[in-house]
Amino acid sequence: MHLKRWITGLIGAALLAFLILMGIRWPFYLFLFIASLAGLNEFFNITAKEIPWFLRHSSFIISFILFLVISMKQILLLPVVVFLFFAVPLIFQMLTYRSSSNKWDRDALGKAVIGPVYICLPISMIILIDFQPMGKIWILFLLAVIFANDTGAFYAGKTIGRHRLYREVSPNKTWEGAVGGLILGLIVACIFLSIDILRIHSLDMGILFLVILLSVAAQIGDLVESMIKRTYGIKDSGGILPGHGGLLDRIDGLLFAIPVLYAYMMLI
Repeated sequence: MHLKRWITGLIGAALLAFLILMGIRWPFYLFLFIASLAGLNEFFNITAKEIPWFLRHSSFIISFILFLVISMKQILLLPVVVFLFFAVPLIFQMLTYRSSSNKWDRDALGKAVIGPVYICLPISMIILIDFQPMGKIWILFLLAVIFANDTGAFYAGKTIGRHRLYREVSPNKTWEGAVGGLILGLIVACIFLSIDILRIHSLDMGILFLVILLSVAAQIGDLVESMIKRTYGIKDSGGILPGHGGLLDRIDGLLFAIPVLYAYMMLI
């Protein structure tokens, strides 16, 4: 289990670093789009297996439009794309509405709206971060901090975890794990910023506060995905990543941390 986890993690980290640092940007953006579709498909398989074909695939198409608009730097069109995420499902329900005895589950309507906003929108923000000065390094910093946070939380929780963080949502997560994740995230951030070619920010209270915010956001994202899985009675979101489970199991914290970093970069 642990060997598979480390092998998958190291291979994934190497692939990500290569795509992030290479000069041509479209392979990296394409990778992000494919990852968002994989995550969205996992979300639908967990929460709305009976979602109508049209709703599932229209979400995929609108997500493609989202990534295309952002990668072409047509930022002013973003409100239109976000509007489509909930307008298309609403129009579909209106056109297929007959009576209260509709065969398809209307609950799928909400899932068709929540899914892309929960998964595709945050992942697409990585492209916006990439547009910023030293954007590639900021993305590496984000990934290093979040993956360190996940690793620290996992092993601290396994070894010294005693006090449950949120028993109703995730009985295995502990306060000790959360603190261990935060500490390892801070250590990795300090090491990262001590390397000359990676120094995107001075090592001050501002950046340390950012790391704390990223850690808290990642913990919340992890708990949110645990809540979703617990609601539908499953252990893993999928099996695409050996030793990790599904893609959502790997990026759940990242989905909540990406907007935090983007907001920070826009405000500093």
